[in-house]
Amino acid sequence: MKKTLTCAFSVLLAVSLYAGPAPRIQVPQTSRRDSISANIQNYICRIMADWKIPGMAVAIEQNDSILFCKGFGVKELHGAGDTGFVDEHTLFQIGSVSKSFTAALVAQLVDEGKISWEDTVKNILPDFEMYDPWVTANMQVKDIMTHRFGLKEQIGTYIPNLGYDRDDIYEMLRLIPPAYSFRGDFQYSNIAFEIAARIIERETGESWEKNVHERIFDRLGMHDSKVGGREFAATEDLATPHDWGFRGDSIYVVPEYGPEQALWWLTQIEPAGGVCCSVTDLLKWAEFHLHGGKAPAVACPDSLCPTDSVSVISGKQMKYLHKGQTIASQGDDRILLYAQGWYVEQTSEGRVYYHTGTTWGFTTLCFFMPQLDLAGAVLVDSETSSKPRFSIMRRTIDLFSDRPDEDYSGKWLAEWYSDNRIADTTASVTNAAAAGRSDSTLVIPAAELDTITGNYANTPLFGNASVTVENGTPYITIGKQGWKHPMKYVKQDSYTFRSDGHEFGIEFKTVPTNGKAYSFSIDWGYGEPFPDWVRSK
Repeated sequence: MKKTLTCAFSVLLAVSLYAGPAPRIQVPQTSRRDSISANIQNYICRIMADWKIPGMAVAIEQNDSILFCKGFGVKELHGAGDTGFVDEHTLFQIGSVSKSFTAALVAQLVDEGKISWEDTVKNILPDFEMYDPWVTANMQVKDIMTHRFGLKEQIGTYIPNLGYDRDDIYEMLRLIPPAYSFRGDFQYSNIAFEIAARIIERETGESWEKNVHERIFDRLGMHDSKVGGREFAATEDLATPHDWGFRGDSIYVVPEYGPEQALWWLTQIEPAGGVCCSVTDLLKWAEFHLHGGKAPAVACPDSLCPTDSVSVISGKQMKYLHKGQTIASQGDDRILLYAQGWYVEQTSEGRVYYHTGTTWGFTTLCFFMPQLDLAGAVLVDSETSSKPRFSIMRRTIDLFSDRPDEDYSGKWLAEWYSDNRIADTTASVTNAAAAGRSDSTLVIPAAELDTITGNYANTPLFGNASVTVENGTPYITIGKQGWKHPMKYVKQDSYTFRSDGHEFGIEFKTVPTNGKAYSFSIDWGYGEPFPDWVRSK
C-alpha cells in the first residue's frame, strides 16, 4: 500500500502517514469538514515533532461520518521497511481506558438481573475483605469503580511487577488501611477493579478475558483487539512501547524490550489497564458509548456481525455508566466528575466524556461528546505527557464548536519544559548533596555482601526470598514466580533492583552488634504496609 510522507521530526527521525483504506465507508465531506480534517492532521504532525513522538494513531468521527482514521509515524523508533509504519489496525495498549470495559461488563450483568449496583460486594463475594470491617460489610457494587472507598491514590499499582497475580492482589486488599473515609474523597485506584473482575467471573462462570472478547469485542466488531501481555506480544501488527521523558534539557525516547515492557503487569492488571486496541476498534468503542449502548451495523462489516443496530447495553444502564458519581476536580471554568470508568467534564461547549490511559511505553485518550455528536481516539506508542493527547481533543472540539483553533500543545509544551528543567535542577542539587561521594564509592563492600546473603521468609501470601552473590554481584530471588534480579548498591543497607519494568527499593535491617541482616523491607511505591521478609533460621 502507498505511504505518503506527511510529518518530519526536526532531528530524531522522519515519520510517515499511512494512507491505507478507511475501516468504514466514509460519506462525501463538506469543505468545512475537509478544512477541519486538514487542520487536525497538520496539528498532529506538529505535535509529534515538538514532543518527539515516534508513532500515533488517531481517529475522529462526527455525525456518524469518519473524518479520518489513520496511523502517523512509526511503530518503533529507527524501525525500517514497510512493516515499520503505524496504520489504522496497529495494536496499542490503551491502559486505563480498559476501566470502561470492565464497567460495561458489570452494566451488562445488571441488565441481565444477575446483580444490581446497590448489592453489597460481600453478598456476592463471601471471601471479600477490606482492612476496615465496616467497609467490608457496606461497600456496594457502585462503589468499586468510582475511586472513593478509602484506598490511597495509586496504592498497590506495582504489586504485579514483583510477579504477583490477580488473586494475590485481591488477598492483599485486606492489608491496606484506608487513607480517607468511605466515599469521602476521590483517589484514583487500579487494584479496586480486581474486585469488579471477580464479580464478573463469579456471575458468568467465565474469565474476565473471555467476557471481554465475547461480550464486547465480538459484538462490536472489534476484531483487532486483544487483552493482556500474551495476546499483545503474539500480535503481528503491533507498536513497540517507548520510554519517554526529560533528560539533560531535552526529551529522550528509547524503545523498550523484554522485561522492561512489563507484560506480566499488563496481564495481571487487565481489568484496570490490560485491553489493547487499534485506533479503528477504539473509535468503535467511543462510538458505541456515543450511541447509548448500540453497536451499529457499520461497525461490523462482515458476516459475523449483526445487520442492524443492536443494543448491547440498555439505554438505562448506559446512562448510569455515564452518570458522575464523584467530584474529581472543580475550578472556575469547569467541573470534572468521575462516573463508572469515564471522566465527565462539563464545559461551556458541552459535556465531554473521556478517559486517558498509560502503561509501560503507551498512552491513550478515548472521548465522545454528545452535544457535537463527536467521538475520537488517540493512541501513542510512547509514555508521553498527557498534553499531546488532550491538545488533539481540545483542538477538535474547538473546531467543531466554531471556536478559534488555539495552540494548546505549544502552550503546554513550554510549561512542561519549564517545570521539568526546574525539577531536574532541584533533583541534581539534592542528589549531589545527599550523596556526598563520587560514583567510585558505590562499589559494594565485600563485608556488606556477607551480611545480607541468606534465605528470608514471609507469609504464604508473599512467599519466601533469598539473597545470593555471584561474581561480586548480589541477586535477589523473590515473589511467587521465582524471578531472580541483580541488586544495585545505593548506600549502607540500601539497594535497588528492577522487576518487570519497575525499580524497587530494598532496605535491610541489621543487628547492631555484628551488622548481620535479620530482615528486609520492599518499597512498593505508595507506602504499602506489607510485612517484611525475615531471615530464616
